[in-house]
Amino acid sequence: MGVGSLLLGIHHIAIICSDYELSKQFYNKLDFVIIDENWRAEKQSWKCDLRHGPVQIELFSFPMPPNRPTRPEACGLRHVAFSVDSVEATARLLRARGVDVEPIRIDPHTGRSFTFVADPDGLPIEFYEDRV
Repeated sequence: MGVGSLLLGIHHIAIICSDYELSKQFYNKLDFVIIDENWRAEKQSWKCDLRHGPVQIELFSFPMPPNRPTRPEACGLRHVAFSVDSVEATARLLRARGVDVEPIRIDPHTGRSFTFVADPDGLPIEFYEDRV
């Protein structure tokens, strides 16, 4: 089986949050919409599926989850990156929606613009310009 036939793509990104309602509001500011939401009594946990185009996020709440060890250099997932047409326009829109956006930088290897925001739990989210 060749590599091209093994994976079709990323199905979803799973995020555990400390404040479920605040995180839902944050991802709504990124234009994610709720497609399903369930209370899981056995785990005392909400699970919310959000979608924006082909990207799906599973947002979980758990009682007293541990904090992320450090930002952004902890072992494991470093950050989530989304492609955008214009980093400048995206940053402007997010700021208008009350999201704190880091200064725009240029990738020295590709010459493309990028910036970061953090979700309510400090998860780094990158917006990377996907045009030449």
